[in-house]
Amino acid sequence: MTTVSMRPTAPPAAGRKKRTSSGGGIGRYVLIRFLLIIPTIFILVSMVFWLMRLTGDPITAALGGRLGPDQLAERIHAAGYDRPILVQYVEYLGQIFTGNFGTTISTNRPVSEVLMTYGLATFELVFYSLLVAFIIGIPLGMVAAYFRDKPTDAFLRVFAILCYATPVFFSGLLFKLVFAVWLQVLPVAGRASTGAELQMQLLPNKTGLYTIDALMTGNPQVLADVLSHAVLPSLALGLLTAGVFLRLVRTNVIGTLGTDYVDAARSRGVSEFRLVRKHAYRPALIPIITVIGLQIALLLGGAVLTETTFEWKGLGFMLSEFLKARDFVAVQGIVALLAVIVALSNFIVDIIAALIDPRVRY
Repeated sequence: MTTVSMRPTAPPAAGRKKRTSSGGGIGRYVLIRFLLIIPTIFILVSMVFWLMRLTGDPITAALGGRLGPDQLAERIHAAGYDRPILVQYVEYLGQIFTGNFGTTISTNRPVSEVLMTYGLATFELVFYSLLVAFIIGIPLGMVAAYFRDKPTDAFLRVFAILCYATPVFFSGLLFKLVFAVWLQVLPVAGRASTGAELQMQLLPNKTGLYTIDALMTGNPQVLADVLSHAVLPSLALGLLTAGVFLRLVRTNVIGTLGTDYVDAARSRGVSEFRLVRKHAYRPALIPIITVIGLQIALLLGGAVLTETTFEWKGLGFMLSEFLKARDFVAVQGIVALLAVIVALSNFIVDIIAALIDPRVRY
């Protein structure tokens, strides 16, 4: 006769606890990510300062060929650039963290005023470009996943490669040639026509965001004019990111289609199109959210060429102008602001990813 010994089930180890998402956990995660912003900005701002000073002081770089030795020495002493470089560095960091970016050498304007005036234009361009990237990249990525390993998929993969491999200035010039010169359906440059800008300038509480200001005028023609000027720059810059989104969505949708719960739905007779649209779509968006911060940095870098190509007067356009004028004070201020924007964008994206993606541990 065979006896079966019943062993008592061992209790769970005392030290083994199930991970729960507590308020303290997410709070600690947010705090750590926020504190990481400080060294990031510090390193970027310091690099800009020391790289700019490799060519000497900003006064000599900007006005060296236009002022005599005595006048130049007087301007250098008045600006404090004849002091030890470490003293200038410490003072510069103190000014940055108090919001004082100095005064431009070429135009004698507060750098903070330049950042406020032209930063809104760059924000508007980046917003439209991200919108283009979402509208084009995500649906086409789903289409490529649905028709994987077919001619449609191959065509879309080549299209994605062309999007992020084509220089922004080249695609911008190509768009201008086709849509502004040959077809004459879109404006060639600028943020708005002269008449529309005059109407927006008359607003008592203008924001600097042309789309909002155009809505405040109550004139549909002004709004249409502003939006038409934004089409080509947004396409040129947005396609750069659309190619990245297309490849990410395609890869992740294909991966999601191979999971167990999708196989179970497929065994119940759910169509492949519905599987892509309903079951595989949302999980594939999580990697998109995690790379948005990096893509914003890419868009800000591409904004320099895009704004110069289309004479879109934002921070990128002004950065190129100040570089040509060798106005390093203004350049330092613009790059410092861009560093802050990139760091904050990555912080926000990290928090969103932690809230929606259970694989992120905090």
